[in-house]
Amino acid sequence: MRKWRSAVVTAAWVAVGTAAGALGAWQLAGADADGGDAAHSRPLDEAAVRRALARASNAPADPGSPSTATGSAKPSSPPTPPAAERSTVRFTGGSATVECRQDGTVRLISWSPADGFHIDDDVERGPAAVARLEAEPADDDEQPDLHYEIHCTQQGPQAKVIPDTDDD
Repeated sequence: MRKWRSAVVTAAWVAVGTAAGALGAWQLAGADADGGDAAHSRPLDEAAVRRALARASNAPADPGSPSTATGSAKPSSPPTPPAAERSTVRFTGGSATVECRQDGTVRLISWSPADGFHIDDDVERGPAAVARLEAEPADDDEQPDLHYEIHCTQQGPQAKVIPDTDDD
């Protein structure tokens, strides 16, 4: 009797696992480029990207195909600039995720203090030519505050310690 129950329980688990796998496969199979919600769960091939872009802009999927019955092509909108490049810059007082924009400006997306520091609330996050933040040691008596300017270069974001201009 025990072997029979064990076999039934095992068969039930196998059936549940198979059903879950089949459901997942069915959802992925339905996630083609027809605009379903699941379409974002996997990479698209080049043709699917063109179709999605065409749907989003109401343009023809083939750039050479006419958009009206008379055969005239739809005027194209100006190309969108490439997305800003995000990267992380590390410095003695912590690190920051930085967005270097095409116009040369910088924007702080997020920042995190290193152990033994905290980031002052007075952050200048941009977008601007430089972003600024201050890393304050947890024990203010032993170390000075570290004031940073962050700017974008061709090599990526750079953080540089600048002199304290506060008259405290």
